[in-house]
Amino acid sequence: MTRVGGRPEPGARTRVMVTGGAGFIGSNLVDRLLAEGHAVDVVDDLSTGKLANLADARAHPDHELTVHQIDVRSADMVEVMVHRRPEVVFHLAAQADVRVSVDRPVFDAEVNILGTVRVLEGAKAAGTGRVVFAASGGTLYGEPDPADLPVRESHPHRPLSPYGVSKKSALDYLVCYRELHAVEFCALALANVYGPRQDPHGEAGVVAIFADRLRRGEALTVYGDGEQTRDFVYVDDVVDAFVRAGSRGGGLVLNVGTGREVSVNELAREMAVAAGVSLPAVHAPLRPGELLRSALDPGRAQIHLGWRSWTALSDGVVAVLDQGGSRGGS
Repeated sequence: MTRVGGRPEPGARTRVMVTGGAGFIGSNLVDRLLAEGHAVDVVDDLSTGKLANLADARAHPDHELTVHQIDVRSADMVEVMVHRRPEVVFHLAAQADVRVSVDRPVFDAEVNILGTVRVLEGAKAAGTGRVVFAASGGTLYGEPDPADLPVRESHPHRPLSPYGVSKKSALDYLVCYRELHAVEFCALALANVYGPRQDPHGEAGVVAIFADRLRRGEALTVYGDGEQTRDFVYVDDVVDAFVRAGSRGGGLVLNVGTGREVSVNELAREMAVAAGVSLPAVHAPLRPGELLRSALDPGRAQIHLGWRSWTALSDGVVAVLDQGGSRGGS
């Protein structure tokens, strides 16, 4: 079997599948996999993903790319996996909005738990060797003590939202299918991923929202005192971790982050300077339930995947601002 994570030999293409492949992270992963010569099947119901994210990939004459508009909750998920027989499945399809999970916990569980079970059933039936799962480092560990930051994988899993609970439950299913059916997995607990193609009007993080406002020359809104922190990791770095996890880190949960806390105030200053916008930020009341501090220790991913983040925040935010064309003025 050709290993994912390196270019296949001429004439030998590894078939892989990316659920949620028309989304922000998924489409960037698809581009990388195609560039390495793999044959890629994308499964996406296009409820939040966009075919426009795959436009360049679909237009390339040498790319072997097939898009299946399928809901991961449906039995069709198993059927398409049996038909296409991917060697590795990168499972990124999810209900990814914490607020939606609070308002619609049943829907959240259906997508994130049942959807994962469908993928695992498909992997079992299709003889798929590995599932690489997008876990949530931002919710998996709950609200760690500041002394425990950056948090390690050994920290108790105590999610405080239905979204976090559903992702934790999916991890338990991955372990179960590994033991019962020899379906290998690697789960990546992602920090706050940002980069081009992130939709500021969807489940986006603060970088995409700030970039959208700055490109229009509008003041940024900062909730609370702005000293709450996040671990911002660039999408290309995250994609590299996924590709490496296609052949390494079996049976492990691995943090994918920078290990560095960045306050919202620091982010706002960095992005305003990059955009050439000098308007002062507008402060609003802190939103209930917002995590105050977050950062993930990536040491285990460095050991088992040979991975580390390399993109500086200053470079990453410029790439995000540039995706929208001209920047705002002061």
